[in-house]
Order: sequence, then C-alpha cells, then structure tokens
Amino acid sequence: MSTDTWGLRESATFDRGAIAAIQRAAETGIYDIRGWGAKRALPHFDDLLFLGASMSRYPLEGYREKCGTDVVLGGRNAKYPLHLDTPVTIAGMSFGALSGRAKEALGRGASEVGTSTTTGDGGMTPEERGQSKHLVYQYLPSRYGMNPDDLRKADAIEVVLGQGAKPGGGGMLLGQKISERVAGMRTLPQGIDQRSASRHPDWTGPDDLAIKIAELREITDWEKPIYVKVGATRTYYDTKLAVHSGADVVVVDGMQGGTAATQDVFIEHVGIPTLAAVPQAVQALQELGVHRQAEGGVQLIVSGGIRTGADVAKAMALGADAVAIGTAALIALGDNDPKYAAEYEKIGSAAGFYDDFQDGRDPAGITTQDPELAARFDPVEGGRRLANYLRVLTMEAQTIARACGKAHLTHLEPEDLVAVTIEAAAMARVPLAGTSWIPGQGGF
Repeated sequence: MSTDTWGLRESATFDRGAIAAIQRAAETGIYDIRGWGAKRALPHFDDLLFLGASMSRYPLEGYREKCGTDVVLGGRNAKYPLHLDTPVTIAGMSFGALSGRAKEALGRGASEVGTSTTTGDGGMTPEERGQSKHLVYQYLPSRYGMNPDDLRKADAIEVVLGQGAKPGGGGMLLGQKISERVAGMRTLPQGIDQRSASRHPDWTGPDDLAIKIAELREITDWEKPIYVKVGATRTYYDTKLAVHSGADVVVVDGMQGGTAATQDVFIEHVGIPTLAAVPQAVQALQELGVHRQAEGGVQLIVSGGIRTGADVAKAMALGADAVAIGTAALIALGDNDPKYAAEYEKIGSAAGFYDDFQDGRDPAGITTQDPELAARFDPVEGGRRLANYLRVLTMEAQTIARACGKAHLTHLEPEDLVAVTIEAAAMARVPLAGTSWIPGQGGF
C-alpha cells in the first residue's frame, strides 16, 4: 500500500538517505568509503550564464574568424614550459586506482589532441609515459613509486598538497587492488591496504615547500615546470603561499573533484565548491602581479566538476588559464557504460551510479586490477573516445567565446558572465542577471 494512503511525511532532516546511512553504520561499525566526488547539490558553473554579443558587443563569425585555444604552462622559471593545443588537461589518477590499460588510454587520448595527462600516486608506468606527449609527474606525500629518474622523464612536476574531494586527508588504496605490480611499484606488501599520508613527511610549513621546489628544480636542471596543487579551502592564502614558494603553476581542485576512494563524510562536508575557489585564487594572483602576465606569470589550472565546454569557458572567464578533468575523462573512457548494466546490478549498483571504485570490481575494466576485468578495456578505443570528448569540450568553449566576441579562450572575462542565483553571484563575484548587483559589492 502506498505511503500516501496513510498521509506519511518524510523528514527533511532524517530522509531515507540519512536513515540508510545510520542503519549501515550501526550494522557495520565502520564509516562508508566510496569514489567519485560530492553528490550534494552545490553552486556550480550551471548557475552562471554568458552574455553573448548582439549590439553593444560584436561577435566573431565562426566560419571565418579564428578563436585560439592554445596555452603555455610553466614559463615563469622552467626552461621548457608546456605548450598545449587545448586548455583541457587530464588530472592525476594513479595506476592502482586505475588499470594499466586505462592509464595508457588517458595518454593516448590526451596526446591525440595535444594536451597533457598526469601520473597520480604510485609512480610512472612505461605505458603511460610511452603514450603521453605531455606527462605531468605527481609528487605526493606518500612518495609511493617516487623515482628521480622518472622526475627527469616527466614534462612537468605537480607537488600535491591537497585534493578537492579530501583536502587535509590522505589517499587510500584498498588491498584488493594491490596487485603484485602495484605493490612492486610502491614497495609495499601485496594485498594490504595502502594509506597515503595527509602531509609531506619532510616539511612542516610553507617555508619548507620553497626548499622542496628548489630541490626538484635542481634534480631536473630547471627544465620542468613545477605545479603546486591544493584542495579548495583557504584558497586565497594557499595560492599566495604557492606563488611565494616558487610555483610556476597553481592547481586548485574544488570539492566536486573526484577520488578513487575516501570517506563519504569527507567528500560531502570538507572543502568549498569550485565556483567559490576560482575568484579567490585569481585575486591572489592579481595582487601578486602574476595573473596572465606574458613574463613571469603564474598560470591557474582549475579542476573539480568540469563536464562541458560551457564549464571550461566559465572557468576561464573567471580567470583560469586551463582546466583539468578526472571523473569526466573516466566516463568518456567507458566508466558506468549502460552496456554493463546487468553486471553493475549483480554487484549492487547500476550504470550511472557505480562509485565503489575501491572494490576493484569495475565491469568496464577501468578502475580495477583484476586481470580478467581489465582485459575487457581496449586502450586504443578508450583513447579515441577520450580524444573525441576533449575535442568537443574545446569546440564548445570556442563557440561560446566567439559569441562573446573573443578571439581566444583566455580573452573571456568576468564581464561576460552573470549569475542566476544570489549564492553564485556572491561566490563568482559577477552580477545577478538583470542587475548590476554583486552581493557584498553594492550596485542595484
């Protein structure tokens, strides 16, 4: 019989999701772990709109007038900055969290469109290095798989201080994904849970970061750009400290950013939305005189919930020089594909909902170390799909930029945007649509 018949009313505080979480905790006595990113509704790029050109602004003709998409990352100090054809890059995802074939596919797809991919925790695989035209090496607190020779093989180094899904928290790779090869690369036991530290072992504050960056430059003969990645929290101050420490590029990862595995309570309740973080980082760079400067500039990469070319364009209009995608890249490869619907159902999930990446039972063969499951994934086809997706993102962003009269994606600016909610207007620091009012800044 329907609950409506009895006039039953669901609690907004103790809804069915909250009740299920309490029941699960009471039954198991352990906290919930999952992958993906925040699932709660948060102010995001969808809450912004572009003001296309009409009379007071002059649009570009898409069939005859070019709109540039290239970006240079890391020219502040490095001998060899990265020259990318598109500002959409691939975020760090480890071999261990992902299968070797999935890592290879990320390299193939990124290289096909002239952008970069990133190693993630656990070191560099030959497949990924071999298929990546531009490979960024992540230097994490765990130091798993860290090898000075691999630092020299990389095209840039990303010092990871935090991640959007879990700023202040360390990494997690459960024992069922610790294969013989993963264990060997990380110099840890096979089949045993691996926890990564939440902070680097050889520094206690920002002064030590400057020393570490200098050390990395010495190891690589000052050739490689040095990125610093932070989870979005106290973004204004973190960005300033990263620049003062010598970073060439700052990566800010909002709380919509994904993860292979961490506590659900962390994913949903720690950090700030990507939309709120971008203007803070831009303000810090502007005050230091390094934002979008031809000489001595520090570039800003934004990640955390980027899905469409509109998201790319909006992030860049707010001041980003490039974006990074992780979850979206996995979906492009084939993660949560409906063709595996029956198999997702067998493991208690469904296509479009599967987030138990920590279990290593991914039917698509992407977030697993199981040889039989991983063999299902074709890295060549996966790379082709990813390249198609990256092209679409780039073309969509170009279409919007032309409509705003811009000849390059980096020419987009906050003046091109309005917000449709008061929260988004306050966070993004752009006017509420139909007004000149930015909450906290006056106007009408």
